Amino acid sequence: MPLYEYHCSECDEAFEKMVRFSDNDLNPECPHCHSRETHKQISTFAARIAGASGATVSSGSNCSTGSSRFR
Repeated sequence: MPLYEYHCSECDEAFEKMVRFSDNDLNPECPHCHSRETHKQISTFAARIAGASGATVSSGSNCSTGSSRFR
């Protein structure tokens, strides 16, 4: 099950919830105020990779590492 980020319009709290693919379009109940006025947030993936020079590079769009270690 994927983990989604949500925002509650009633209490302005953010929360995460694991949701089945079949329930993907339903608005889960807010764990803080129990409202159903929740909305899925758009989130991005970021990875921190140390380069040869020791500099840190962030990447949010490339999932390929070029390594055969995970194949």
